Amino acid sequence: MTEHPLSLLDAASRVFPNIFLFDGGRYVIATLLMSAIVALIMRSPWRVRRLQTREATHADRQREGAASLRSVVIYALVATPSLWLTANGYTAGFYQGTPSWPETLAYVGLLLLAHDSWFYWMHRTIHHRRLFRRVHSLHHKSVTPTPFAAYSFNWLEAVFEALFVSLWVAFVPTPWIAMFSFLGIMIIRNVMGHCGVELMPRGFADHWFWGLFATTTHHDLHHNGSFNHNFGLYFTVWDRLMGTEHPRYRAIFREVTERPLARRTTLPVQAGLPQD
Repeated sequence: MTEHPLSLLDAASRVFPNIFLFDGGRYVIATLLMSAIVALIMRSPWRVRRLQTREATHADRQREGAASLRSVVIYALVATPSLWLTANGYTAGFYQGTPSWPETLAYVGLLLLAHDSWFYWMHRTIHHRRLFRRVHSLHHKSVTPTPFAAYSFNWLEAVFEALFVSLWVAFVPTPWIAMFSFLGIMIIRNVMGHCGVELMPRGFADHWFWGLFATTTHHDLHHNGSFNHNFGLYFTVWDRLMGTEHPRYRAIFREVTERPLARRTTLPVQAGLPQD
């Protein structure tokens, strides 16, 4: 324990606003940046990479944004007692010292692997018929997701999402730079998965190594009718091992990425993922 313990009230007054601003800030920056990238793509010949013909409505974006704001509040509420415990020496906390770059990269890799496992099994569990309606159905109202859907969760799902970092910090001393890097990758991957446009190059999903990484097509299929497939976040490994990867994922990825670039000003009729 520290010589001058930080009270929970102090933690709430000091830590909560900072975490709220940090989490809210990275969400806003990532969603606006990805939305701008998508807008530019839709005005370019690459607009044929659009995954669905259905347009997300203004009401969809409002719902996603409001739910995401609530999730940011919940993330801060969950993290505040966690950081209070860390500040008072009750948990492993953060690495004291300056790690080397190989050490930092190793920590980031471990965080991504652990979080992907947490996410896959948590995600698959809340798809159980007894939990889906109460916990996860709000997120799936985004049939045609936008980057704003990245944090669009029911309050209980937001708690489950936030618990991973708190549990990790409780048991694994981690460099600050590794944690910040991981959190950056997390939100970037999240908004990419919901952006509605395939960003990866032709052949990516079929490659022996790059195919282990999830794509926008991979997650968009999960929203677009295939609720029982493609539960992974960063990687396709768990879906492959557990037989939950969409059977036509790679074929659909090839179809999307092999379309000839558009020459007209309107979106081709054939653009969009097939419905199950």
